[in-house]
Amino acid sequence: MAQQLRPLLCSFRDQVQFPASTPDFSYGAEDYDAEGHEEQKGPPEGSETMPYIDESPTMSPQLSARSQGGGESISPTPPEGLAPGVEAGKGLEMRKLVLSGFLASEEIYINQLEALLLPMKPLKATATTSQPVLTIQQIETIFYKIQDIYEIHKEFYDNLCPKVQQWDSQVTMGHLFQKLASQLGVYKAFVDNYKVALETAEKCSQSNNQFQKISEELKVKGPKDSKDSHTSVTMEALLYKPIDRVTRSTLVLHDLLKHTPVDHPDYPLLQDALRISQNFLSSINEDIDPRRTAVTTPKGETRQLVKDGFLVEMSESSRKLRHVFLFTDVLLCAKLKKTSAGKHQQYDCKWYIPLADLVFPSPEESEASPQVHPFPDHELEDMKVKISALKSEIQKEKANKGQSRAIERLKKKMFENEFLLLLNSPTIPFRIHNRNGKSYLFLLSSDYERSEWREAIQKLQKKDLQAFVLSSVELQVLTGSCFKLRTVHNIPVTSNKDDDESPGLYGFLHVIVHSAKGFKQSANLYCTLEVDSFGYFVSKAKTRVFRDTTEPKWDEEFEIELEGSQSLRILCYEKCYDKTKVNKDNNEIVDKIMGKGQIQLDPQTVESKNWHTDVIEMNGIKVEFSMKFTSRDMSLKRTPSKKQTGVFGVKISVVTKRERSKVPYIVRQCIEEVEKRGIEEVGIYRISGVATDIQALKAVFDANNKDILLMLSDMDINAIAGTLKLYFRELPEPLLTDRLYPAFMEGIALSDPAAKENCMMHLLRSLPDPNLITFLFLLEHLKRVAEKEPINKMSLHNLATVFGPTLLRPSEVESKAHLTSAADIWSHDVMAQVQVLLYYLQHPPISFAELKRNTLYFSTDV
Repeated sequence: MAQQLRPLLCSFRDQVQFPASTPDFSYGAEDYDAEGHEEQKGPPEGSETMPYIDESPTMSPQLSARSQGGGESISPTPPEGLAPGVEAGKGLEMRKLVLSGFLASEEIYINQLEALLLPMKPLKATATTSQPVLTIQQIETIFYKIQDIYEIHKEFYDNLCPKVQQWDSQVTMGHLFQKLASQLGVYKAFVDNYKVALETAEKCSQSNNQFQKISEELKVKGPKDSKDSHTSVTMEALLYKPIDRVTRSTLVLHDLLKHTPVDHPDYPLLQDALRISQNFLSSINEDIDPRRTAVTTPKGETRQLVKDGFLVEMSESSRKLRHVFLFTDVLLCAKLKKTSAGKHQQYDCKWYIPLADLVFPSPEESEASPQVHPFPDHELEDMKVKISALKSEIQKEKANKGQSRAIERLKKKMFENEFLLLLNSPTIPFRIHNRNGKSYLFLLSSDYERSEWREAIQKLQKKDLQAFVLSSVELQVLTGSCFKLRTVHNIPVTSNKDDDESPGLYGFLHVIVHSAKGFKQSANLYCTLEVDSFGYFVSKAKTRVFRDTTEPKWDEEFEIELEGSQSLRILCYEKCYDKTKVNKDNNEIVDKIMGKGQIQLDPQTVESKNWHTDVIEMNGIKVEFSMKFTSRDMSLKRTPSKKQTGVFGVKISVVTKRERSKVPYIVRQCIEEVEKRGIEEVGIYRISGVATDIQALKAVFDANNKDILLMLSDMDINAIAGTLKLYFRELPEPLLTDRLYPAFMEGIALSDPAAKENCMMHLLRSLPDPNLITFLFLLEHLKRVAEKEPINKMSLHNLATVFGPTLLRPSEVESKAHLTSAADIWSHDVMAQVQVLLYYLQHPPISFAELKRNTLYFSTDV
């Protein structure tokens, strides 16, 4: 099927103009390890040292609708308005030309489908006679979905034709393209059957002379204004036409968008049609296995590239960024060689394993492997602070039309910090063994990637693979082919992006995971949600386990904080309760991934006030979910409660006075419950609780219901943790007060440790008593949570990241003075809020009585 579908991709490549040069890696950072030392170059495992021989064969790489030449994606969002210097009138004239050309090709396509359908009726008529040419089943297989495709395009053509012929610059036809795109499911069915249709037609031709004559000379009508009334075409050629058609439609949509003003009513409809078409083409390309033609092996077989990407390898106790290539029979680990300017870049092979020799270790074997030590959280956060500060500086330079040299210097610094963050963030181990001895360890940011690589390798290993050893020349040729074949061109950092690319979303994504279908047998099922942040993915939410079912209905809502995120992933797991299957790398029982899927977070789709419902398909499983987005500007607002009773949105002094308590009852009860049964929960306070559960707890606390304790004992622990966070977030002013906020920002920035100590302790003394006592109560609790970090994975820094902005973020009036734009959420201020809480968490125990005793020695002015 790969051979049959490759023209689909080549035709796309031939019709799109690609950049002449291939983008390279900025600043050569991939040649360095985690400490910044240049690696010693040496021969890869199993090879002799020899000079590079550039004898890479010509490749025919597959190209999906997402990738053009240098690997940049075709954005469904062209630059705003029209290209510089192009007048709107001229743009609309171009629009007419694009549509006229497409209409002409659509007429030819309909004629081709008609020619294909012409013999179908007489063949069906003879199928029921004593001398059938073909059986009904053979006819239905060969002509599968052709009638449906014909009707779809005939309707489209009949509606579009008058609009183009009676042209008006304000004419709208976006809805026609949107409808056409929405019917691509018919094409998916056609593509899935395509290989079988061809094989059936070929077998029928061999066994039946009458059908052979029919299939070798089908008559296609020429266009209305053509001199040629008919042309002869084979059935095989005509069956290929629908395969090629979606690519052509996608290209036309891209051109139409380019020449459609942003304010034209067609613009959002064409955007949507393009998004659907691109997703369809991508899914078709992903189904083709293997993906790309590579080199011919000594046995004359074709070796093809199936998957490649950047992974962090643990090598000689340090982290190295590698480009890993999975071919049909070998896994090759490489790095890009540094070359002098103007020279063609090449890869250095570090090692390779024939897939016949590659094995995955069992959890028991992992026990004997060296432990993975995560990079300190505070150092990762420092990198984020630097990246955010550099982003701001670059934007200022651009706004002030600064020198390009200065901007490039800042970009280089930003790349270096992003590269270090990318190198040091991943912690999920992915181990592989060569059955002849050596083991290798990669670190990934997500179970999603680990599963993708493992599945791709295991799929290839089902074939009859032979062990082999590559000679030096063969290895050099294979490594040389990597540069031309790679599908992933750039390290995934933002400094590699163009300025007009989306910066991602900042704020809160509300997601409801509804249900799932498609499971073949009952299981204990749950889902996790991940979003990307600073080049890697982070797990943000987890549904409860739905036990012993094939159709779980969770209907659970989560609130996920986004930090420049562009993608949402959903992973579906089967829960394992067998305690013998503990992975020694992370002390967690290994649950089985049943399916996984990813969608792009298109700002125009999610930034509406209404819920947007969607379905992710994964390995035959369909997960239904809804989402809506709240921007950072909206989510930052603190709104005082208008009601006289309750605790949420009410000043902490009012609540403690009413309750005659030093710490609000809600804080005490939530903390007590977390310490009782959630202190060892992985990701406690980081993993979102179910929104409906949190709202239910909020209502019970507000009503001071006598069933609070019973409800708490039954409630999911992440919901209780979420209720505590929500309470602090909804305070009308932050726990550490608006008045002291500027002083906290100044105090944490002090360099002298003694001055910082004096200032930070003095600021605590200046807090109202209810605020101070509650803060100290929470502080001791968070320290106890961090003591269990080996089990719950929540360090002091993780906790400071979760609670810092919640406890310090100013109310609306103050925020205007202190917070930057929504797109700059990881700005200096927000990171400083994290640093303030971290300072107190890392401080020796702070006593309320001791603080108050020292009040006499300090001024109360702030």
